[in-house]
Amino acid sequence: MAMGLASARGPRRGRGGRRQPMSEINVTPFVDVMLVLLIIFMVTAPLLTAGVPIDLPDSRAAQLSNEQQQVTISIDQAGYVYIDDTEVPLGGLPQALESLPRMGRDGPDITLRADRALDYGRVMAVMGELNRAGLNRISLITNSAAPAVNTRSSDES
Repeated sequence: MAMGLASARGPRRGRGGRRQPMSEINVTPFVDVMLVLLIIFMVTAPLLTAGVPIDLPDSRAAQLSNEQQQVTISIDQAGYVYIDDTEVPLGGLPQALESLPRMGRDGPDITLRADRALDYGRVMAVMGELNRAGLNRISLITNSAAPAVNTRSSDES
């Protein structure tokens, strides 16, 4: 009778009639999830670098490497100043610059993004406040790979 029960359960595998644990892992769902996450990060990463919409001027300058301690200051078309993505109230730029964390003797590297339609004097006023606060490592951000524009007329040459 015992023989009949064993054969009714199916063929015997391994020793002792027990099934061996499966030692293989199905990695296909894991790979699918990782590819979806990769695509999401590739799409959203460029959007995270700058939250303030600014129409940057064009330049042929080489791209700078990203530094560890970096603060982005943006000036939009209306002339409002932002530190990273936080709007600075009018007249509050000196206090906001003093509250920036200072690591090392030079302080953070400043990347300045200014809209192309801005008055040159507004950009210089912000740069003057940066200089007065002791933040002298300033990089001006532009769109890259634009051809050089010759602004001189033919009689100036």
